[in-house]
Formats: sequence, structure tokens, C-alpha cells
Amino acid sequence: PGFGDPSAQVLIVGLAPAAHGANRTGRMFTGDKSGVWLFSALGRFGFSNSKESLQRDDDLKLRNVYITSVVHCAPPKNKPSIEEIDTCNMYLQEEMESLTNLKVVVTLGKIAFDGYYKSLTAMGYFSGRDTIKPRFGHGSSFRIPDGKTLISSFHPSQQNTQTGKLTTEMFDDVFLRVRQVLNTDT
Repeated sequence: PGFGDPSAQVLIVGLAPAAHGANRTGRMFTGDKSGVWLFSALGRFGFSNSKESLQRDDDLKLRNVYITSVVHCAPPKNKPSIEEIDTCNMYLQEEMESLTNLKVVVTLGKIAFDGYYKSLTAMGYFSGRDTIKPRFGHGSSFRIPDGKTLISSFHPSQQNTQTGKLTTEMFDDVFLRVRQVLNTDT
């Protein structure tokens, strides 16, 4: 399940529980390499009381952030099928509806970006034929029809971080943008 501050203004949407991370620990991004990047950034930007999360009972507290994923089971080879995404879509929609204070949504990776867009479409936000789907790109920012700001990021996977496709500076830029949006909207 997702977790965090139920009054959050920031929603972070990931891909799925990692087989040796959230699937093992029972908490999104906890105990895996992607989580090392995410919680470190959340700690640097004041969204967390800690810069790491290694196990579920580590006293981590998220501030103004809720974390979830598009898929709620560990997919084979980290590649969820369309059926898995469609099956889990209702859970993401329920979380989106329950988080009534949201102002910013950060999607980690293209699958999370597409899954979030699919949820918005299912909820009736993109129903016209002339609707142009926002394009995924690291650091891209869009105002979505429900009034929130959508910011996309490359996923902090080892494949992206070890090859330099995603650097600490690039990831920090995303959370700097989140802070800017929150400061502008308040």
C-alpha cells in the first residue's frame, strides 16, 4: 500500500514495489536502491525526518508527502503488463481521491507518468478529443485539469543512476521545483 501524510500536498507515484525492497519490507521504496535516492532527496528538502529508510519500523516520518505506485505487486523483470496496470488503476484513483490537499504530483518514470495519466483519464479529466497528452520528460512540468502541477522525473533505478541518466543534481532539481510550486501556491 501507499504511505505517508494523509494531508499531503505532494504525491509521489512510482512504478511498483521492488522485489527486494517494498515487496520484502512492506513499504514503498523501503530497503531498495531506488529508495536510497528518493529518501535522501526527501530528507534534503525537508519532506522526511530521515534521509534513509531500510525497514518498515525505522521511525521514518514523511512530511507533506504521500508515496504510492501504479502497480501494487512486484512485476516480473520490473515490467508490469498492461493488465497489471489496469487492475491496480482503481487503487491509484482511490488514493488520488482521498488526498484532498494535493498540489503537486511527481511521477518517477514513464510507466508511472502514463499510469497517472490513465487514472486522470478514467476519472474524467481528459475526455475531449482535442485533449493533448502531456509528454514525459525528466523535469517536465504541466498544469493538469484538476489544478495540480504534474512534474515528471526519470525513475531513480540503478539502471538510470549508475549510467548517469539521472544524477543527484537532476533529481534535486525536481524537488526544488516541487518546493517552488508549493511556495507559489500557498
